[in-house]
Amino acid sequence: MKIIIAGAGAVGTHLAQLLSKDDQDIVVIDTNPEKTEALTDSGNYDLMTVNADPGSITGMKEAGVQHAHLYIAVTPDEARNITCCMLAHTLGATKTVARVDNAEYNEARYHDIFRNMGIDSIIYPEVLAAQEIVQALRFSWVRQYWEVHGGALVMLGIKLRESAERMFNTPLKDLCPSDSPYHIVAIKRDEETIIPNGFSALQLGDIAYFMTTKKYIPEIRRLVGKEDYADVRNVMVMGGGRISVHVAQMKEDRMTLRIVEKSEDRCMKLNELLDTDDVIIVHGDGRDTETLKEEGIRNCQAFAALTPNTETNILACLAAKRMGVRKTVAMVENIDYVAMAEKLDIGTIINRKTIAASHIYQMLLDADVAQVKCLTVADADVAEFIAQEGSPITAHRIREIRLPEGVTLGGLVRDQQGMPISGNTQIQPGDSVVVFAKGTLIKKMDRFFKRPEGGIVSQLIDKLT
Repeated sequence: MKIIIAGAGAVGTHLAQLLSKDDQDIVVIDTNPEKTEALTDSGNYDLMTVNADPGSITGMKEAGVQHAHLYIAVTPDEARNITCCMLAHTLGATKTVARVDNAEYNEARYHDIFRNMGIDSIIYPEVLAAQEIVQALRFSWVRQYWEVHGGALVMLGIKLRESAERMFNTPLKDLCPSDSPYHIVAIKRDEETIIPNGFSALQLGDIAYFMTTKKYIPEIRRLVGKEDYADVRNVMVMGGGRISVHVAQMKEDRMTLRIVEKSEDRCMKLNELLDTDDVIIVHGDGRDTETLKEEGIRNCQAFAALTPNTETNILACLAAKRMGVRKTVAMVENIDYVAMAEKLDIGTIINRKTIAASHIYQMLLDADVAQVKCLTVADADVAEFIAQEGSPITAHRIREIRLPEGVTLGGLVRDQQGMPISGNTQIQPGDSVVVFAKGTLIKKMDRFFKRPEGGIVSQLIDKLT
């Protein structure tokens, strides 16, 4: 698949690095030769670069836009991204994606307008990041929370401590038998990501990813021994940038936010944007522990460090934990720092690059996929596939279908009802199926959920089973 990325900034570079590992034909366009040379000189990525204005028709043609399956515009300029995608569509690109900075453009009512302009998808990483943060704040005892199909299924990423001792060293086939209402679908252990089988066992310090329905969340909470974690009511946010504004606008009604911002001018702007009783703007330096204490951090159940500086965010979360806050969220923009932040037990880690990559990666899949999510601290992706009529996944019970190693099915949604999957489950056409896969294996699941071309279903099924 030929993919053109316009813009070699932080998001564009991360996408190029990620997609080049997936054997895609990648071309990056940017006017800055230093940025493109940094990509090619490293020798770590199989891609080409073009030094040209991303909005130049000549530059687009040089990059081969007429043969592009996907054109991604992620320059810092919203208007340029929209223009580039319109030109790319006109010149022959099959699909286009534009990064924007206007939350209004992301609203569903405007999707058709952009499609008519030749733009298949709009991404606003700041809004996507805010959505993840709000989800993370829902439960103080959960590292990562994700709803599938409108909440019919939920994924819970939970750090296992001494309170979960009864779960350790027990095979998952005994801990979560086939009739269990929840399954453990992935495990992060130190530097290793494990897609477990029935003989895998949990250990102290693991992050276990559970798939279940909302009904059984309290049971999982008891199982992992985290009943004593207080529900999140009061949240302190360090940094008053755009992500913090979106978090304040999206938060649950039961929550009160205190945003600590060191710029007086920005505080005045925040007061205009967030004129509500449950959002309090504080002029001060969030790095000053005395300021945090004066503003009541000891009465907060959660602390989110959302400044542009990764190191500041990590240190602030460590300080908040020392002051008794159990739930911390850190914006970690430097990918290289994600593993370090996890080792420091920071809590929930948010990275805009991986969030944007999740959204774009969905467009690379040929099957009908509702959404894709990267597990930030684990080398795994989660996708919600829709099973098509005549697809191999619907031909037999799951135990009779040979899935790739490193892949597991977490659950399915049928008639708006979520349910776990066992070896005896028979997937039906129209089912939404949650797939967990290590690395880039999610792409290999396309063939299982698509109707085989030419209608020769039985031949393909024989090869897969």
